[in-house]
This record gives sequence, C-alpha cells and structure tokens, in this order.
Amino acid sequence: MGLFGRKNIKTIPDHFGLDINDFSLKAVEIRSTRKKQRVVGIQSTPLSRGVVVDGVIIKMKEFGVALAKVRETAKPHKIVQKHVVCSLPDSKSFLRIIHIPKMNAEEAEEAVKWEMDANIPLPIDQVYYDWKILERNFSKDKAKMSVIVTAVPRTVVDQYLEVLTEAGLKVIGFEIESIAQTRSLFAQKKKDHTALIVDIGDRRTSFVIAVDDIPCFTSSSPLSAYVMTDTIAKSLGVSLEEAEKIKDTYGVGSTLKNDHIFTAIKPVLENFVQEIERSTNFYLRELRYSDDVNEILLCGSGAKMKGIVPYLSHRLGRKITLGDPWKNVVLDKKIPPINHEESIQYTTAIGLSLKDCDL
Repeated sequence: MGLFGRKNIKTIPDHFGLDINDFSLKAVEIRSTRKKQRVVGIQSTPLSRGVVVDGVIIKMKEFGVALAKVRETAKPHKIVQKHVVCSLPDSKSFLRIIHIPKMNAEEAEEAVKWEMDANIPLPIDQVYYDWKILERNFSKDKAKMSVIVTAVPRTVVDQYLEVLTEAGLKVIGFEIESIAQTRSLFAQKKKDHTALIVDIGDRRTSFVIAVDDIPCFTSSSPLSAYVMTDTIAKSLGVSLEEAEKIKDTYGVGSTLKNDHIFTAIKPVLENFVQEIERSTNFYLRELRYSDDVNEILLCGSGAKMKGIVPYLSHRLGRKITLGDPWKNVVLDKKIPPINHEESIQYTTAIGLSLKDCDL
C-alpha cells in the first residue's frame, strides 16, 4: 500500500475518515448506496491540552480513550467500521506541483525521486512520498507534464500507524489535510476555477489554493480560533471559558459601533486579511497557474464566528463564503445530520471519508 492508499488498487474498502489535530478528534463515516450516500456517523470530541502537540501524539493512553469515545458517541449511529483513512497535518507535510519531461509512469518514478530530493527540506530516506501525473499541464512548456507530489516525515506517519493499529483499527490510507479539504469543497466537474480555502482551525490556520480540484499551494499561520478566544479573554479580563461563550454569542462584535469586543479582536482580524492577501499575491505573482482567484472559502472551527465572513469580504473587496463540505455528497436524506455552520468543522474528515482510489 502506498502512503495515500492508491498504489496497486482501484478502490479502497468502506472506511471512516479521522481528522486529528491538537485540540480535537473528528470522525465521519459515509456509506455509499447506489448513487447516494448515507451518513453512518459523525462526531467530534475534544482533546485535553498536551495529548497532541503540533501534530505529534504525546499521551498515547488519553488519545486512545478519546478515539474510542469519538466512535462510540457518533450520530446517528456509532462508528463500528475498523478501516480508517487518517489525516496528516499540513504543517508537517510538503506539497508541490513539479514539471518533468513527458514520459510514462514507470520512467517518471526516478524523475520524481530526483525532483523530490531537490524540492523538500528533508533527506528523501526520511520521508514517505507519493505522486500522481496530472491530466492538466500547469507548465507553459508543452513538452513537459505536471505532477503533484506530497511528502511527510516517516516519524509522523509511523507514529500514527502504530497508535491506530494498537487501537484495533486498520489504516488503509493517510492523506494531508489540504487534499481532503479540496475533495470536500470543490465541485468535481467544475473546470478552470481557482479558489483559496482558508481553514481556521483550533490551533492554526491553513491556506490552500486549488485550481479545479487540484491543490497547488499551501501555507499555514499560527492564527487560529484559539488566538481569537485568548485575545478576547485577555482584553476583557475573563477566563478562556467565558471568552469562548462571548465569542459564540457576539462573534466579532459590532463593527459599526466599534464596541469593546470588536476593538479587542480587530488586530487579529487584520492579521487574517494580511495573510489572505499574502497567499493570494504569492500565487498570482509566482505560480500563475491561473489569472485570478475566483473565490475564497472559509472552513474550520473559527469560520462559524459571527461576523467574520462579512468583515473579511468588506476588507478584501472579494466575495467570501462558508465552504460547503457536503457539496459532493448526494445524501439519501434532504437535510444533513448537522447544520451548515457546524458541518464546516468537519471539512477534512468528510473529505477523508469520501476518499476512493486517488490523491
């Protein structure tokens, strides 16, 4: 089995998607029946501080307890499925689009290895890597072809594999977050469309620019939902728990009245504006795989904060919307099992659960 579960197999077994981050575990199982899908189970459970730190599992026993809980308490049904596709943090991963002379897949193997050696900051023998020849040529040289390559340190993958196997699960694939998110949020048949995905997570924010359904550029920032909560807590002199309640109730505050909540959080919001502009400008100036970024999609736990979408839209002069992680799911029920605002936290897990045989 290849790192991303695509080598030598056309399809992978029914499975659930598991999204691991420093603050929570999220699990989703979607079962396909004919031309529709049914959500078997979906759930999130918090992780105590220190269980997972910067993508590394530190407290194995507590992680195992949380893993059992997220499966047992899933709704509408608990997740008994043993096969799992697990996320790997973008912050620990490398994703590139490389261009090599046109050749067959067997010949490309060695060419990709040489390119990987030149394009990643770790020795090739210290990473697991995978690649796929793209139908679309992102190079201006017609004699070349484009290949998406991904690499993750072996230490990260080996630890996840060991912990999940000890928990009685059968790992059939790993996938970096940006690829799973793109699978969730992009209409599969939409062409010549470029989007920036801004995943405001509990600990960090990831920026992914994808053309059609191909992630071409990724970056991350320490900005996060937690930073917003912490800023409110320190500014208003309240506990983190109280600040979280204030954030859930009032969001960014009143931009018109310039109230104390907005005054406290405005510097963080402006940092988001700068990071979005930096990512967009880098893509358009350096990579230039398309002429413009057509839309900006928000997802992650921080994206549901009241007022953040209109504020960022106004400041950037661009249309910004909440992503729809159910875009490529034809549910056998008209209404998703959770509401839209809540479901955007599950974008990565939903993408993992929809994984079939490719990147």
